Amino acid sequence: MLTLRSALKTTRGLAAALATGTALMAPSALLAQDGEKTLTAVMHSGLRVLDPVITTAHITRDHAYMIYDVLTAVDEDFAPQPQMASWEISDDGLVYTFTLRDGLMFHDGAPVTGADVVASLTRWGKRDSGGQLIFDVTDSLEATDDKTVVWTLTEPFAPLLDVISKQSAVPPFIMPARIAATSPDETITEYVGSGPFVFNADEYEPGVSVTYEKFDDYVPRDEPASWMAGGKVVNVDKVVWTTMPDSLTAINALSAGEIDYLEQVQIDLLPILSSNPDVTVEKRDQLGYVAVGRPNFLLPPFDNQLIRQAAMAALDQESMLATMQGDPEYYNVCGAIFGCSTPLGSEAGSEDLTGGANIEKAKALLEEAGYDGTPITLMAPTDVVSLINQPVVAAQALREAGFEVDLQSMDWQSVVQRRAQQNPVSEGGWNLFFTNWMVPEISDPLINVMVNGRGDDAWFGWPTDPEIEELRAAFVAAADADAQKEIAVKIQEHVMTNVNYFMMGEYLIPQARRNTIQNMLPSPVPVFWNVTKEAE
Repeated sequence: MLTLRSALKTTRGLAAALATGTALMAPSALLAQDGEKTLTAVMHSGLRVLDPVITTAHITRDHAYMIYDVLTAVDEDFAPQPQMASWEISDDGLVYTFTLRDGLMFHDGAPVTGADVVASLTRWGKRDSGGQLIFDVTDSLEATDDKTVVWTLTEPFAPLLDVISKQSAVPPFIMPARIAATSPDETITEYVGSGPFVFNADEYEPGVSVTYEKFDDYVPRDEPASWMAGGKVVNVDKVVWTTMPDSLTAINALSAGEIDYLEQVQIDLLPILSSNPDVTVEKRDQLGYVAVGRPNFLLPPFDNQLIRQAAMAALDQESMLATMQGDPEYYNVCGAIFGCSTPLGSEAGSEDLTGGANIEKAKALLEEAGYDGTPITLMAPTDVVSLINQPVVAAQALREAGFEVDLQSMDWQSVVQRRAQQNPVSEGGWNLFFTNWMVPEISDPLINVMVNGRGDDAWFGWPTDPEIEELRAAFVAAADADAQKEIAVKIQEHVMTNVNYFMMGEYLIPQARRNTIQNMLPSPVPVFWNVTKEAE
């Protein structure tokens, strides 16, 4: 089995010109104005949601890494490193003391203080899966002075640094206390960070274009950049993200030098770029992604476990992955909810997903459950390369098993907003959507938000699952790595039986860049520090 380890401000006018094939002036000519160096990127989705606490959408996380910073961060070896702060841990494992480094300043000129850290961590902890577990055993979190934060626990939580250092899905970004005071159920309306780039609100066009400017007062760490850790040195004046939903349009723009970077390249269009000597196509991240389907536990029919099991029996990883990627070099059939290439990877109980569709079993389960034909409202994004095909393939498979399926097309940002609604389908609710995760962000029970069983406090879909919560607590308390592995296998088996979600396999997405773009970090999260842009 294959293993995954083996310039210009872009406007609607620019997008329209590209879509119609209109010739454009080369960016280098436009960017020469004022001597500014601008990197123009087409990301996987337009940006509409700007609050990184209320959503796990990757484009919002990517935006947050541009403008916010974090206390600690993982390097390329998955080891937590100091970022905004260093730390000390008491001998009994109950007290973590964080000391902010010198030179930290928000974009509005205010210094970063311990009070900002406390407010940001508190808001984050109410929404993040691992954060909720940490706050379950938190006695106090306080700023003892402007540069010191003391986190006191009621019992040891050995993976605390791993949780707060993670890349995704909801990293604990640090905001000013006045902004972090916003309820975690409400969206922030002010976007001030202390990170290496400043968000330009005046040039922001939701879903179309977003501009980031170098923060001249940012003080990078001295260490070399490594994933999210180390020195975030900015070598360009601006980064502009522009939205081009049509893949061929984006590829033509890259080939012509009208954009600098394309985050996701559609596999069947790779030959167009492979013959261009000015463009490099590469796998930025060798770990890749997992495809998943998430049912809504609050609404029929997926409030019934048997019907969830029927849906899982109807789905076929190989068919879905082959339709998504085409080339087996870029996908891997895998039933491990923590990833097949990770230390906790186990495929126990996943035969229904990895062994091909079992339509007869699905029909039998539907009959046993008394399925009454309640339609499944399946949200289908139309503008993200890596998410277009899953809903279409799933809809056909579910229909063959006897489900009624209402496939509703919309852009990805509409999915992101709608999936947060707990309303009945008739009032804007939903039954099923498909998404993707980087392998590092699903690799253990504290990071993987889809194994959170806390009902309304869980991730979208909102399962109430006391058994999985007990298993997650046991994972935290496990004495060693072997004990954690045993518990992870139990969680794997539970998810396959309860069907908390549909694990639909692993895949890789290539990126493409002009050869003038150098020194991009091979990070699962695309970041724009350390990057240099040379002259054409």
